[in-house]
Amino acid sequence: MALSLRPFEMSDLNDFSDLHSDPHVMHDLGGPISRADAEEKLHKYIAAHSAKGYGRMAVFEGGDFAGYVGVQHLPDPAHPLGPHDEIGWRIARPFWGHGIATRAATLCLEDVFSRAGLPHILSYTARDNTRSQAVMARLGLTRMPSLDFDEPYPPIGTWHGLVWRMTAKDWAQRAGGIE
Repeated sequence: MALSLRPFEMSDLNDFSDLHSDPHVMHDLGGPISRADAEEKLHKYIAAHSAKGYGRMAVFEGGDFAGYVGVQHLPDPAHPLGPHDEIGWRIARPFWGHGIATRAATLCLEDVFSRAGLPHILSYTARDNTRSQAVMARLGLTRMPSLDFDEPYPPIGTWHGLVWRMTAKDWAQRAGGIE
């Protein structure tokens, strides 16, 4: 099926909320979040994309909402990694194992390195999230153990992040994407 991405709209709230209410999808972040929290998160994604011209985007496989992917600017100087741009994804369970995260992230990386001109991006995930780690490897991101961090995260206590990185030069050397 055809894969498409577009900036989020408030009309995506039902799909976005459903995605975040699945305990399997949200396992790495302590479980499901409420519809109100999902709505707050969606507002932030819409505002961030509007402000920067890139961000988390809705992913569709055919006409079906499959999740999201995108590079989000995180300006917080108090974050363990300081201000940075992070690529991330969250895919609905019926679409797991179809290569959607890798294909959609490839499109996002092409965009932020060619159009937006970012010098590098980071990506991170929990130690037990081997599915995301496999996507990071397929994308060609480089594991950066020296950047791993721990961060207080109330739903689970302390969240342990494993970090990967890609530079614009790394992307250019991959000749524009995943083969």
